[in-house]
This record gives sequence, structure tokens and C-alpha cells, in this order.
Amino acid sequence: MRVLVLGGDGYLGWPTALHLSRRGHEVGVVDSFARRQYDFEMGVDSLVPIATLQRRVHTWSKVSGLHIAPFIGDLTDATFVERTLAAFEPEAIVHFAEQRSAPYSMIDRSHAVYTQVNNVVGTLNLLYAIAEQDPSIHLVKLGTMGEYGTPNIDIEEGFIEITHKGRKDILPYPKQPGSFYHLSKVHDSHNIMFACRIWGLRATDLNQGIVYGQQTEETSLHPELATRFDYDGVFGTVLNRFCVQAVAGHPLTVYGQGSQIRGMLDIRDTLACIELAVTHPADKGEYRVFNQFTESFSLNELAGMVSDVYPGTVEISHIDNPRVERQEHYYRAAHTKLLDLGLVPHMLSGQTIEGLIHVAERYRDRIDPVAIKPTVQWRHTASTLATAGSEPAVPEAFGVGVETSATIGSAEG
Repeated sequence: MRVLVLGGDGYLGWPTALHLSRRGHEVGVVDSFARRQYDFEMGVDSLVPIATLQRRVHTWSKVSGLHIAPFIGDLTDATFVERTLAAFEPEAIVHFAEQRSAPYSMIDRSHAVYTQVNNVVGTLNLLYAIAEQDPSIHLVKLGTMGEYGTPNIDIEEGFIEITHKGRKDILPYPKQPGSFYHLSKVHDSHNIMFACRIWGLRATDLNQGIVYGQQTEETSLHPELATRFDYDGVFGTVLNRFCVQAVAGHPLTVYGQGSQIRGMLDIRDTLACIELAVTHPADKGEYRVFNQFTESFSLNELAGMVSDVYPGTVEISHIDNPRVERQEHYYRAAHTKLLDLGLVPHMLSGQTIEGLIHVAERYRDRIDPVAIKPTVQWRHTASTLATAGSEPAVPEAFGVGVETSATIGSAEG
């Protein structure tokens, strides 16, 4: 198939592009390098050094003999979106291209506004371009389990059957997002579902849990194919962050009581889930939701697993939770649809954690202990709201647009 990966320079987007290319699909990637610009703004960097997109594409061609077509631009630029779809003529679009950090969206007003404009407007432009050019294109959109929040009932896959005053209906599952980033994902979901209903589009919304890991079969083929590895307090995902903290001799910083439960999955399973969604497309007019995670763990369980595996001494430190969330909560979420399509998951094991620790040890000299500390507080007073943070990274200063790379909200920690 012809598959266009939006946010194809990012943590998940780049490995996805390689995986689909190696599996025989004709792949194009779209990015504006905004994710790299957030590093400049935050004063941090990927633990694992990453090559430029141009270098990555060249190296992939050299290593595999396969070609990936790069498109550089901004999803909030409707003309760019229209021209890219017309040039590549995709059969499927994998949409990672959003600002994906909950803490980043909560820095202050300007970062919240930037996150929602970038994410929601970019997706709207994409929906219009698909509707106008080729409604048969299958949109595979990365959502987040964070859309649901932590309700005191079981979480279903997108929809729930409601009985009310003697009548029944199947309705979208109620959403309780925990940040302005997660809210942007909820808005996306509503807009996509609406477009499928009124324009006959077809879409799969993948509500992904927190991703861990850094290496895949394809990224391991050459150092210049490596994807990023974030450990800082704004973009670092929780298990990756714990492993880096252990190697750095830094306490594993568990937010609050540590009883909060998160859905998790291996980066290799993200690639498998994307391919399953692409090769088993939704029907015309269908909006479907898959919950994309394989296991659930509390923060305390994750910290304990890292402590057990790491060969040295590890301190676990409970710190004030910078987020506003329930410390104790029920969490039981359905995730059967991808398994029904054939997903064979990689379960979290000591061997997996050892691999993450090995990556951290290899690049130990790149660890910045100052970057680990959480710096963004959900609880703001009027005075802190007036002075918090700095302006978001301005892509125009780098001569490109505002479309972002993968992630993870999709991979928030």
C-alpha cells in the first residue's frame, strides 16, 4: 500500500515508517521538525543522538535498498496538506503529527493554546483534504488512553451501551482528559467521528498507552536509523525515565503515592498495531476505536521492577505530584480488538528493562540530571499563571512550519 506517515521524524513515526517500508509498503513521511525545536526551547536533548531526517532517509535507502519520500511542511498550512496528498496519493495515512506532551501543554496559556491549535487545526486540515481529494483514504490516527481518564467503571473501546429511562443507545465513551494536550486528542476524536458520519470517511482512532523502548528491528540496522529516547521531565516517558535515573544514580521519582495506573506497551507493539490497522482498514463511513496497550502497571510497580533489575543500588523517592489526578483509582480497560486482528504482544520483562538500562548506560555521558526534575505544575495560582514558562518554540525561526513529530501523548509519562 501507499502509506503516508505524518510526524515521520518522531519517536514513533520514524520507526513506523521504517517498519512499513521493510514490510513492502510504499512510504512517505511528513514532518516540520517542531519536535526537535522543543528540545532547543526546553534546553534538553534525546539521550540517544539522532541523525537528521535527510540523513536517515539516505541511510535507509543505502541499508535496505528501499526509498522513503520526505515532505517537509506544516499541517496547519492547508495548502501544504492538500499538495502533499495530491503528490503522494496515499491509500492510508498514519497520523502521529501532534504536540504529544501533557506537561508541555500545561506550562502556561501560550503552550496550551499552541498545543490545541497545532493539534486540532492540523487534523481538521487533514480531514478536509481527504474529503476533497479521496474519501477512500483510510486515516489511522494516534489517540491516547488519557482521553478516558480514570472512571470508576470499566473502560470500553471507544463506545459504551447506555440504558437510560428505559431506552438504549451505543454512545461514545465519556471522556475525562487530564491536560490540555489530552483535551486536544478528545477534540480530534470528535472531529474525526463527525467527518466519518457526514462525509463518509473511514478512520481508526488508536487510543495508545504509554510506550517504552527505543530499539526496533529496523532502527538497530544502523546508528543513523536510531529513534529518540526522552527522559526529561517534560517529554520523558515514565519507564524510560526510571531506567535513566537508575543509571545516573538519581532517585526514581514517583509522583505522589505512586498508585496511579497506566496502560503500557512496547515500542515494537506500536509498530505491529499500526500495521494491523493499516492492512485491516475501516469501512466507508466507519469511525472505529482500538485501545492500543498490552498491560497495566502502577507507577510503584514500574519503579519496583527497575529497582529489582538494576544491578546497583536504587533509591525510590516519592515526590509531590505535579499533576492533578486521583492517587487511588479503579482501572480496567478493554483492549481486545487489536488482539483479535492478530497482535502478538511483547510483555514487559526483566530482559526488556535490562535493554533500556543498557541504552542508558551506553549514553550515560549525555544524561543531564537537571532535566529529570519535573518543572511543570498543574496547580497554578493567578501569579504563577502570569509568569510561567516561556513562549513555545517558534518554527518560523527555523524556516519551517508547525507540524510536529510523533508522540507519544501517545507516549506521555
